[in-house]
Amino acid sequence: MGKCCFALIVGILSVLPLAAAEPPAEKVLLEDGFDGLRSGPMFSVVGAHAEYHYLPEIAPKGNWAVTTFNSDAPSQLAWNVRRESGDAVMVQQYDSKSTAKKSRHTHPMLVAGDELWSDYTLTVRFAADHKDKQCGVIFRYQTDRSYYFFGVRGDEAILKRVNNEKEYHVPEEAVLAHAKFAWKPGVYMTARVALQGARIRADLDGKVVLEADDSTWTSGKVALTSDGPARFTEVRVTCTAAEEARFQAAKAKREAELARLQAENPKPVVWKKINIEGFGVGRNLRFGDLDGDGRTDILIGQVVHHGPKDKNSELSCLTAVNLDGKVLWQIGTPDAWKDHLTNDVGFQIHDIDGDGKNEVIYCMHFEIVVADGATGKTRYKAATPETSQSEARYPQILGDSLYFCDLRGTGRAADLILKDRYWQIWALNDRLQTMWTAKCNTGHYPFAKDIDGDGKDELAVGYSLFDHDGKRLWTLDKELNDHADGVAIVQLREGQKPLIVNAASDEGMVLIGLDGKIIKHLRLGHVQNPGIADFRPDLPGLEIVSINFWGNQGILHFYDAQGNLYHECEPNQFGSLCQPVNWTGKPGEFFVHSPNVDLGGMFDGWGRCVVKFPDDGHPDMCNAVLDLTGDCRDEVVVWDPHALWVYTQDDNPKKGRLYKPIRNPLYNESNYRAVVSLPGWEGSEKSEE
Repeated sequence: MGKCCFALIVGILSVLPLAAAEPPAEKVLLEDGFDGLRSGPMFSVVGAHAEYHYLPEIAPKGNWAVTTFNSDAPSQLAWNVRRESGDAVMVQQYDSKSTAKKSRHTHPMLVAGDELWSDYTLTVRFAADHKDKQCGVIFRYQTDRSYYFFGVRGDEAILKRVNNEKEYHVPEEAVLAHAKFAWKPGVYMTARVALQGARIRADLDGKVVLEADDSTWTSGKVALTSDGPARFTEVRVTCTAAEEARFQAAKAKREAELARLQAENPKPVVWKKINIEGFGVGRNLRFGDLDGDGRTDILIGQVVHHGPKDKNSELSCLTAVNLDGKVLWQIGTPDAWKDHLTNDVGFQIHDIDGDGKNEVIYCMHFEIVVADGATGKTRYKAATPETSQSEARYPQILGDSLYFCDLRGTGRAADLILKDRYWQIWALNDRLQTMWTAKCNTGHYPFAKDIDGDGKDELAVGYSLFDHDGKRLWTLDKELNDHADGVAIVQLREGQKPLIVNAASDEGMVLIGLDGKIIKHLRLGHVQNPGIADFRPDLPGLEIVSINFWGNQGILHFYDAQGNLYHECEPNQFGSLCQPVNWTGKPGEFFVHSPNVDLGGMFDGWGRCVVKFPDDGHPDMCNAVLDLTGDCRDEVVVWDPHALWVYTQDDNPKKGRLYKPIRNPLYNESNYRAVVSLPGWEGSEKSEE
């Protein structure tokens, strides 16, 4: 070709418009049409059982986890996989009454993805059946109370930010953008949300576009949600190659950090295995030396529910076993099918008479009984109190729980608080004689401490504080709704006055001064099961961890000694007792989330799983924490209705001076107790707080 011809071609090319650049390569983070899931419910009716039991039914299915439900069965069965013309469809079939109190800031929600996802595009095809119900997609999901939403309600498309509550059952919502949008119930539409830093661009069918800039959250999971019946198909999450590389690097860093932390801590190894087949037990064990040999024994309580549901429950059988699995004695007839438990019943192991030998104190057949710990034989007993409560099924109480304290100033916990489910308490002496009674919103389990220095305990019950003689010092029953799930009187930091930590169900976390004035009120959903310990040695004082259940189950909240929320996360979608565990023998306690291999473990004060349970076939329904081997560190007891295993550390026994926190006594055990773990060391008698 001649130079002139080549020059002509170059000249022509120089004036032609450049071809559009190739779009960045698209990487798929999630693509799910639900065809890998079996038809049927995504969840089962588990109710309050999942407050402190791990059940396989609550585990995720495929990419998805049910992250919200209320106490009614239809709410727990909201999400179903169905086939329409052979194609899989995710159906939300529950009609959520968003204005009802029981909604608890709860929207039926199905979550997937990774908290590290940041700049991505979410595309979902969905159809809502009712115009008056909110329906759409969630992105940059932190928890099921903190997220961005895009979807429809009424004749509008809405883009908003949701974050916890501003007042009782009223969510804090900020509408970032909205516009009129014509859509028809039952007709599919496609939502597309593109995220780039703080920039959010969302559209529906390309017909309406909403845009906003908001940097409240820059990463998070995705979720599907609808307050009424709806169908979802074709979920797709994509990002650029650069973003996918960033995510993979961040994920690898997170996994490397967890692997390092787990490698630094002792590994759980099996110390004991016990067959408890036939004793029919949920999370209903007591620990203490029954036969006087200096070793801890186990008392297994079986429950019968007279109903309705878990109301009017009592013991039906007690089985005492030692750590070798030998049955020491049994009261009542065991029934292997009575293994369901969603509440407390009254029984404890305690030296009530101060003779150095433990008794068993329990409620059964409208009697409160003091029995010999070694044999189970009755020493003395009394009738349970009569009740005037209109909701009571029987004229006498069955005995919801037992709590020992010192009301008379004897120098030991010789007095007993007996309560019904929610309405009344009775104070008994060690001969089971009633000293006084009081009515209040009792909550689940009390907490006693001598706060005025007179040698006699004051008693925190629900939202009230009583003096040793039953005088009500103050109450917040009119100010606070629902009931107290976990209560403790504790000094969180040296130099501070003790205060009352109240995990107050739907009221959230409430810190109350000893004068009855609310110091801090954090509306965080249905908060329960507080654990109080030195979870963060880098912070002054003690920290609190709590977990949510009804409405927003599984959210962990972490508070410093001032009651400030310093972290929240949602590693799983079920409850936990959040029991502090002294696993290493040095400050910085962990807490047990559950014994499940995949979802559970021991977590630290940053919400990281720092100890995993081995994949060895152990039972994982229930757990308890206490020192059983005597080296100051805790063992973790795990069990189900069939077997009980005890885990200790792989370096047990450990030499040297060990951390030995001071805890609630074993004779005050409850599925609702707030566990207080005060700093201490081997050989110390008092807290070094």
